[in-house]
Amino acid sequence: MTKDKAHVLIETAMGRMDADLAIRNAMVVDVYSRTSFKADVYIKDGIIIGFDGARKAREEYDAKGRYLIPGLIDAHCHIESSHLSPAQFSDTVVPFGTTTVIADPHEICNVCGLDGMEYMLKASEGIPLSVFLMFPSCVPATPFEHAGAVLEAEDVRKYIEHPRVLGLGEMMNYPGVASSDNAVLSKLEEAYRTGKNIDGHAPSITGQGLDGYIAAGITTDHECETPEELQEKVRKGMYVMLRQGTACRNVLQLLPGVNEGNWRRILFCTDDRQPQTIKEEGAVNYGVSLAIQHGMDPFTAIAAATLNAAECYGLKDRGAIAPGKKADFFLASSINDGIVPEAVFIDGKKAAEGGRIIAKARHTEPLNVKGRMDVKDFSKEKLSYRPGSDHVRVIDIIPGGVVTGAGEAFIKRDKNGEWIHDSAEDILKLAVIERHHGTGNAAVALIRGYGMRHGAVATSIAHDSHNIIVIGDNDDDMAAAVEKLISIGGGITMFKDGKELGTHVLEIAGLMTDDTADEVVRCLEDMHKSADEELHVRKDIDPFMTLCFMALPVIPSYKLTDCGLFDVRSFQFVDSAL
Repeated sequence: MTKDKAHVLIETAMGRMDADLAIRNAMVVDVYSRTSFKADVYIKDGIIIGFDGARKAREEYDAKGRYLIPGLIDAHCHIESSHLSPAQFSDTVVPFGTTTVIADPHEICNVCGLDGMEYMLKASEGIPLSVFLMFPSCVPATPFEHAGAVLEAEDVRKYIEHPRVLGLGEMMNYPGVASSDNAVLSKLEEAYRTGKNIDGHAPSITGQGLDGYIAAGITTDHECETPEELQEKVRKGMYVMLRQGTACRNVLQLLPGVNEGNWRRILFCTDDRQPQTIKEEGAVNYGVSLAIQHGMDPFTAIAAATLNAAECYGLKDRGAIAPGKKADFFLASSINDGIVPEAVFIDGKKAAEGGRIIAKARHTEPLNVKGRMDVKDFSKEKLSYRPGSDHVRVIDIIPGGVVTGAGEAFIKRDKNGEWIHDSAEDILKLAVIERHHGTGNAAVALIRGYGMRHGAVATSIAHDSHNIIVIGDNDDDMAAAVEKLISIGGGITMFKDGKELGTHVLEIAGLMTDDTADEVVRCLEDMHKSADEELHVRKDIDPFMTLCFMALPVIPSYKLTDCGLFDVRSFQFVDSAL
């Protein structure tokens, strides 16, 4: 705020200058007192200047008695998980009432390092959606895999003071915090020095361990698993996020833990949400609507998704309909059965109406984040699996989340000790191939619960290091799928009997595309249909997103990295053979 701008706002608020826009006949949602009142809302230079008294405005918009609601704030998301560039993401979520996101570019930074951070800052500048970033704290997430980069405290220092960088991203390295690891503390110190937030990632961390984690200055968590865990974390001073993503859906699971005494520490987030889910259900408004439909007071839910998030991240210019606040808001006919935004305004200008964006966000050329594929000496032989025993460890898929089971199975092997696929058993081969530094690394294990009868699926989206991950029952199709991804620079592909069933090209770091959400959804819908009808993947899991999380060595129990089978419970590699 400058003196000159303050002068204009004061003059307009006092009625001595005309407002730019008046929203007439609105039912204003007051998040401070959790009620509503009928009023006209006046806007000048993108700022709300008041709703009392009679003022003149150059333009008027009749709200027709609809609720006027502050723009929703997604408190934690990975834009990369939408498969969309920041511009396309903005065009997709703004019509659902999301006007601000706190994004952690953890995924693209794991592939491209600081080039990824630069791209996300540039590509999200000057678009309708307000995008604030958290600097990724764990690149790589663990030392047990090869990522595309290693970001240290000095890298944090280069960006932590940027006005759109609000702090340090989700601290997944709980053991590093608990053991006072010097490298971890050095990163945290950059947030301490600048007074900025530190996001958490602490599934099932309670008691004394949670005390130590919070004592390190970590203020939020989006990985709660039970209402009791939510209440303990709030009691100890954390903000807890109700997450409704594509794979991880925790709103209804955690809602019983939210009450009149603790709601001020509750936020809403999407974390990882794919484009089909956004188009079909919505963005962060869907989680808010679910909470309302299952008993949360509508005003409380809206306040949690606006005021609470703004206060948590120090965004003093938004989160409410009040004088001096940014004119980001939307109109909805009802709030009692959920929220369906009908017209969305950003900076006092209509940005979307009827679920459609009005002015598309500007495109940024992804100059330094394309073609990130450096795979050394890949061949079908890399997929060989000879465990040394008929009794082996198996990754068990658990539908509805990213946690896996620590399974066991008795398998068949040929005379050379090679695994033989048994069509009577729902056990497939899983492989991770390093794609960043040409190490030649490849690791193989078995996985159960995917349901595929014959063929292969491969993707370059494999949290968190995003190496190539491929699943299949035979090496020929698996190798063909991997080679396809190498040739196109990343994406998702499927093969059966040597035939390509479908491919989704992700030219930006092997994670995102500049295609529109509608184009991405059409492509993925066709691929989902093939996964169902041709490959017979289980209907209760997402065939692609489920696969993306099978290489994530921070979520229990068994995961596979390019270095081998990893037991997250003990944080060590284990042999496949038992």
